[in-house]
Amino acid sequence: MSEKQYKSPLHEMASTTPTDFWNDSCSISELQYALEYGAVGATTNPVIVGEVLKKEMHLYKDRIKELIQEMPTATEDDIAWKLNEEMAVAGAKLLYPIYEQTKGQKGRISIQTNTKYYRNAELMTKQAVHFGNLAPNIQVKMPTTKAGIQAFEEATYHGVSINATVCFTVPQALAVAEAVERGLKRREQEGKDTSWMHPVCTIMVGRLDDWLKVVADRDGIIVDPECLEWAGVAAMKNAYRIYKERGYRTQLLAAAYRNHHQWSEFIGADMSLTIPHKWIKRFNHSDITVENRIDKPVDPKIIEQLTKHFPDFNKAYQPDGMTVEEFDTYGALSRTLLQFLAGYDELVRMIRDVMITVK
Repeated sequence: MSEKQYKSPLHEMASTTPTDFWNDSCSISELQYALEYGAVGATTNPVIVGEVLKKEMHLYKDRIKELIQEMPTATEDDIAWKLNEEMAVAGAKLLYPIYEQTKGQKGRISIQTNTKYYRNAELMTKQAVHFGNLAPNIQVKMPTTKAGIQAFEEATYHGVSINATVCFTVPQALAVAEAVERGLKRREQEGKDTSWMHPVCTIMVGRLDDWLKVVADRDGIIVDPECLEWAGVAAMKNAYRIYKERGYRTQLLAAAYRNHHQWSEFIGADMSLTIPHKWIKRFNHSDITVENRIDKPVDPKIIEQLTKHFPDFNKAYQPDGMTVEEFDTYGALSRTLLQFLAGYDELVRMIRDVMITVK
C-alpha cells in the first residue's frame, strides 16, 4: 500500500507498525469511526459513560426506562451498572471479530470496577470476575492502588484480562506487571490456559503532566514550560524500556491525551494507545509523520529540569521512586480517584433524573 493509500496517520501507524490504538469511549458511533482507521480496542470508565450519555441520551433513554420497568426494585446504582454493562457488551460485539482473529490479543473493550472499591481487593476481584463473564473479549479496569495490586494478581489468577488504570508512574507499572506475572504463574501451575489472556497496564501520561503543573503553581516553581508537556512521555518511555528488558507479558497502554507527543513519541512501540474521539480526529487530520520514535530519548535537559525541581517527577520516573504503600497518596492518583468518583455520582444522577420524573 503506497503512502497515499493510507487513510490517515493513525491508519498508517496501525497498518505499518506494532503500535495499536483503541477508541477511548464506549460510544458505538465513535468506535465505528475508529475501527475504520485501524482501531483494535475500546475502553470506558464512569466519566466516559456519563459523557456518552450527555451526548447520546436520545439513544439510551428508552432503554433506561425499560430497565427501570424490568428491575422494579433496583436502585439507581443498579440501573447505572446494568446500563454500563450493556454498553460494554455492545462494544464487545463490534470488536469480537478482531478478538477471534488475534486469539485474544486484540479486540477487547474495557469496563471499570466501582471506583468506591479502590481500598478493597476482594470487592474489586469479585466484580472483575463478574465483568469477565459478560463477554469473551471483556477487559477489566481497576485502579492501581495498594489494594488494586492485590486485585490484579487475584483477577488474573481467575482468568480475567486486567487493565490497570489510575496509573501514572514507573513504580506503579512495574508493580502491576509483577502482580500479573504472579497471577499467570499460579494459573499455569494448575494447568489452566493463559494463551488468550491479554493484560495491559495504562499509564495516564497526560495526567502526570497535569499533576506537575498543579505542583508548579502550588509551589511557585519555574521551569521551561515545555518540560511540563514531557513528564508523562518520559515516564512511559522509561517503563517501556524496563518492560522489554524484563520480558513482562503485560502490555503498556498510553492514555490521557494533552498533546501530540503522547501519541507520536510512542510510534513503533509494542504498545497500545487509548485515544479519545476528538484526539483521534485531530491526529487523523494532522501532518505528523509516522516514524519510529519510541527509542528516541526525551531531551536530557528536560529530564534534568524535571528531576531537579519536582520530587513527584522522581517518584514517577524512577523504578524505585515509590513503594506500593505510597501509591494511594500520590497526588495524581488522589485527583483522578476524586474525578472518577464525581463522574460516577454524575452518572447516577442522570439515571435518577429518568427514574424520578416530576410531571
